[in-house]
Amino acid sequence: MQAVQNIPIELGVNIDHIATLRQARGTSYPDLIEAAFLVEEAGANAITIHLREDRRHIQDQDVYDLRKTIKTRMNLELAATDEMVKIACDVHPEDACVVPEKREELTTEGGLDVIGQFNRILKTTKTLTANDIRVSLFIEPNIEHIKRVLEIGAPVIELHTGTYANATGDAQQKELDRIIEASEFAHDQGIHVNAGHGLDYSNTTEIAQIPQMRELNIGHSIISRAIFVGISKATSQILELMHQARN
Repeated sequence: MQAVQNIPIELGVNIDHIATLRQARGTSYPDLIEAAFLVEEAGANAITIHLREDRRHIQDQDVYDLRKTIKTRMNLELAATDEMVKIACDVHPEDACVVPEKREELTTEGGLDVIGQFNRILKTTKTLTANDIRVSLFIEPNIEHIKRVLEIGAPVIELHTGTYANATGDAQQKELDRIIEASEFAHDQGIHVNAGHGLDYSNTTEIAQIPQMRELNIGHSIISRAIFVGISKATSQILELMHQARN
């Protein structure tokens, strides 16, 4: 087992739902560039955006505009389609997280099918990597799936924490145990481990305490809290929880 020596934990803030609010009225506000600036000023390590095929929130121009203004890292979430890969290679974000996507879903419902969609995901990973984009695969906390990631050659995984976030009691503990086991296994294989989906101010601590965890991607809960305390404070509060958990 590889030793875990004080791996720092980072935060990527997903700002999709700021765009959701803008698209509700078709206005030019709230401004995503201002939001990204405030989030970065509050200490976030990356800005995450998901350019969905149905363009329900983030628009193509948002991706290009944010690419010019983000000072930390852009983490572009995308489906494994030719259209999205072409955009990513043109925009050239530091990170691209390949996620499953269904038109009818409210939000991403689970991890990639890295077994059934192996060839497509392999092709996507190779193309993005050839363009010097670090690839992350959004997967379930499953050892067999991590073995497929090794075959695909992606250097990063993002573990789906939605099932954990929605569970309670013994079921939640069981899911947490799965995430811990997957994190340990992936780390031992040299894969960087991130996590995200459904994390909020009440359930993030346990995930942040996992010593192999390198980055959490959190969006909806931060944007929701920002309604009451502002986006800067909402960001700094989740960062404080994460750092307290690690210390």
